[in-house]
Amino acid sequence: MRNVIISLCAVLFGLIGGAILMAATGHDPIQGYQYLFQGGLKNPSRIGDTLATGTPLIFTGLSVAFAFRTGLFNIGAAGQMLFGGFCATVVGLNVDTARPLLLAMMILAAILGGAVWAFIPGLLKARFNVHEVVSTIMMNWIAYWTIYYAVPAYLKAESVETESRLLPDKATLKSAFLSDMFGGSYINLGLFIAVIVVLIIAFVINKTTLGYELKAVGYNRHSAEYAGIPVNRSIITSMLISGALAGLGGLAQYAGNGANIQIGVLPSQGYDGIAVSLLGANSPLGVLISALFFGLLYSGRGFMNAMTEIPPEIADSIIAIIIYFAATSVLMNRLITWLINRRRTAAAKGGPVSGKENA
Repeated sequence: MRNVIISLCAVLFGLIGGAILMAATGHDPIQGYQYLFQGGLKNPSRIGDTLATGTPLIFTGLSVAFAFRTGLFNIGAAGQMLFGGFCATVVGLNVDTARPLLLAMMILAAILGGAVWAFIPGLLKARFNVHEVVSTIMMNWIAYWTIYYAVPAYLKAESVETESRLLPDKATLKSAFLSDMFGGSYINLGLFIAVIVVLIIAFVINKTTLGYELKAVGYNRHSAEYAGIPVNRSIITSMLISGALAGLGGLAQYAGNGANIQIGVLPSQGYDGIAVSLLGANSPLGVLISALFFGLLYSGRGFMNAMTEIPPEIADSIIAIIIYFAATSVLMNRLITWLINRRRTAAAKGGPVSGKENA
């Protein structure tokens, strides 16, 4: 419950900060927020686009949250997402089979691609105690330059060298049924995969021996080792799962929201996953809700700018403020604890006084 309060306070402070920025730049905050939320929720088409925008963030948020829960700080979700999406694209462009089997192969390729890219930082952490922040950031840029070379060399489009060939329709997560239901939006099957994965990760973390062992290592590595838990194996396993989740984010982005992969772009969703995880208190359900909220902000900022000429950077500033307060959750937790203790102390002092008066 306290984590929910902290997250809601972070959102509230972010919205207040955004309102101050709008007022300082000579715009009406109420009108700005009206169009911001209309941009993401005005009609079925915009709702569908909001859900689609939030889908890759669900995967990257889960990736970061899972690592957090097991004592690791995975900054490499962007590279894992990029490489996982690349592997899925390779399968989609080169395998010709029935759509259900092809999509299953692409999902597996995305999982393996992301997991492989996270395996190296996990191994370095487990065997040589190399900090995962450093190694995952380095892996991001290795992924960036790997894709920068591989796409033009092997998957180049006919007329554009900076992007791969378009995936055939059967190799995408797009669904005519869903698109028509949401007014022609680009919502796709990735959302359903994301919801299933959220449930699976919640079950693994909270209901399995594996989840217990991984959390134990995260809470106290030395105590876990003393209790007989294989710490090094747990670290590598955690990074593999975290990378696999980010790889699925690449599938959702490059075969769901889009239909090809471009070079020279490190997906921002990988870094946004850190914010999603923080706001969602590192819980699977919290990540799901947080990702969709960020999807709403990203979808609505363009409409807000078009209708009011409020710079879209205002929406980015709102997100930044939310991240700041979510990241300071420890301080907010202490503040809430102080307020609760102060109230209890006041109530305790008031009890005896009122009792004496009644006597």
